[in-house]
Amino acid sequence: MTDARLGLTVTHRRYVPYSHAHYAGNLVDGAYALALFGDVATEVCIRTDGDEGLFAGYSDVRFTAPIRAGDIVEVTAQVSRVGTRSRTLELSCAVVCRGRPDRSESAAEVLDPPIVAVTATGTVVVPAAS
Repeated sequence: MTDARLGLTVTHRRYVPYSHAHYAGNLVDGAYALALFGDVATEVCIRTDGDEGLFAGYSDVRFTAPIRAGDIVEVTAQVSRVGTRSRTLELSCAVVCRGRPDRSESAAEVLDPPIVAVTATGTVVVPAAS
């Protein structure tokens, strides 16, 4: 029997404000994506178990492209394993829109295809069912 929680996917989109730029070129630090993974994982836990859950750890974190202030990112979590109290999530952060300051201060464009900036596998835990 397959667990109905397997394959559940939750997606958030967020504008990256210029106040989060940390490095030259308006780059945002990698921890920014990890914080967004925590947000999307919280929703997964609420949907699967009725509890916010806790992040237990990450594995296989890969930073594959920059995230910049002015980007719009799409963060996705998909449940790939369900244990008694733990859930394994496949996580992705993709840049779907990017600012184009080379054109004008407020110019931006939709990226087609999006640029995958960060991927990871995460483990969350939820309280034991009562």
